[in-house]
Amino acid sequence: MIKGKNTNIIKTISTVLAVIMLVSVFFVVLEAVAPDAAASTQSRIGKLRQERSRLDQERKEVQARINDYEFEKKTQMMQKEVLDDRMMLTWREIENVTETIELYEELIIEQELEVRAAQLREDEQLAEYKARVRSMEENGAISYLEILFDSTSFSDLLARWDFVNDIMSADERAFKSLIAARQETEAAEINLRMTKVELEEEKLDLEFRKNELEEQIEETHVLIMQIAETIEGEQALYDQYIAEGEKIDAEIRRIVEAARRAEAARRAAAIRAARENNDPGNSGSSEAGSDAPPPPPVGSGQLMWPVSGKIGSDYGLRHGRMHRGLDIWAAHGTPIAAADSGTVIITAFNGGWGHYIVINHGNGIQTLYSHLSSISVSSGQSVSRGQTIGLVGSSGNATTPHLHFETKVNGAYVNPRSLLG
Repeated sequence: MIKGKNTNIIKTISTVLAVIMLVSVFFVVLEAVAPDAAASTQSRIGKLRQERSRLDQERKEVQARINDYEFEKKTQMMQKEVLDDRMMLTWREIENVTETIELYEELIIEQELEVRAAQLREDEQLAEYKARVRSMEENGAISYLEILFDSTSFSDLLARWDFVNDIMSADERAFKSLIAARQETEAAEINLRMTKVELEEEKLDLEFRKNELEEQIEETHVLIMQIAETIEGEQALYDQYIAEGEKIDAEIRRIVEAARRAEAARRAAAIRAARENNDPGNSGSSEAGSDAPPPPPVGSGQLMWPVSGKIGSDYGLRHGRMHRGLDIWAAHGTPIAAADSGTVIITAFNGGWGHYIVINHGNGIQTLYSHLSSISVSSGQSVSRGQTIGLVGSSGNATTPHLHFETKVNGAYVNPRSLLG
């Protein structure tokens, strides 16, 4: 009887040992397969991140070109404003000269009338002078010789001679005065005509300058339109890069979520397999269940500040572009704390963010920490709230040491301040 009991005990022990060995082998196989799956997932994420980094770099280059074109457009618009002002002044000059020419034309007409009137007065005076002399000489009524020969004495002769001389001098003075007046009027007319010619030449020069300005304005307008079209094309390319980057982010989220579900399924399968291979009534079932890996940590949803420091750049528009996080200034090497409990899903490096970490806190919340000088956690690692995950630095596209901190809720960027306690 004792021997039979011992045999049964030995069989029971052997069965238990066999079950334990089977479960152990299953978990060993599971642990061997799981890292391969995680490595494959991480490799895919890494490639997507590299593609995203390339898109970010090209997007920055496009934005730089857009900024250059915007500056050139502003410069050309300022130049066009100057040309418009010059055109306006030239128009006013042309109007002024045109009006002045019209006034000179009126003066010339008046001066021509005065010249004609002076010529008529001169002609009338000369005709009267000739008529009087001819009458005195031809009709015999009186003549200068008769006046002289009728003198009764030498003194009377001199007096008569002075009288005749005064008459002739008066006629000569009147005639010369008329000639001087006509010449003066003619000179004034000539001056007016010369001034009019000069003004017409000035008007032609202004018209030429106006035509040049019109051509320059048209060329500047065409250039502005071309720059605007170029900016529009570059903006479309920029938007395309943004859309492609968002697609990559969505693909990363999908891969991470698929990996999380696959991991949860593997763990559930391991637990079911362990239970199925054990006797349900055996206490070994609870022991096998206790060997199942714990579920990933879930944060509280209320984040703590990952580092203390001054906010160098807030969430929102910056230089016309969206800044999707907080830039917190801190000394190089300052420890960075996990904002909440969770699982590290990415530790990587790219040209924009430098060394960066992404943590999944559950409940759809993710946080990103970039520009680190070093990383002290690895992908897949569980972290607790306040645990040091890296050190502040200036890696990537950063000129001074600071932490760039981003938050997402259900895949959408949100202002970190809305989650920070």
